[in-house]
Amino acid sequence: MSDLIDTVTKYLALWNEGDADRRAAGVADLFTSEAPYIDPLAAVEGHEGIAAVLTGAREQFECLSFELHGTVDTHHNVARFQWALVTGPGAEPMAIGFDVLVTDGAGRITGVYGFLDKVPAA
Repeated sequence: MSDLIDTVTKYLALWNEGDADRRAAGVADLFTSEAPYIDPLAAVEGHEGIAAVLTGAREQFECLSFELHGTVDTHHNVARFQWALVTGPGAEPMAIGFDVLVTDGAGRITGVYGFLDKVPAA
């Protein structure tokens, strides 16, 4: 299942990618063209929709980064994991989420389904 762990690593790196062109290229490389991304704040499909969500997050949280929070649990072509939004490596998370990522036979993401476990205070 190391391929799925690698996919999760690449997925989280996209959330931290500051360059819009590299972020869009990464989305096109990692996701199938029809893949949905669904969480409590967004429901989009396809490369453009996913790239727009990532861009919005980068703009909103430009001084923060997303990192793996705990371990990745995998079976078949599915991975589930928590992520944390932090000010620096290992810092206290400002937000914590839980994502389920599904891949196809080629290892490309066919869908991401997210949940928010901890959100910043208003």
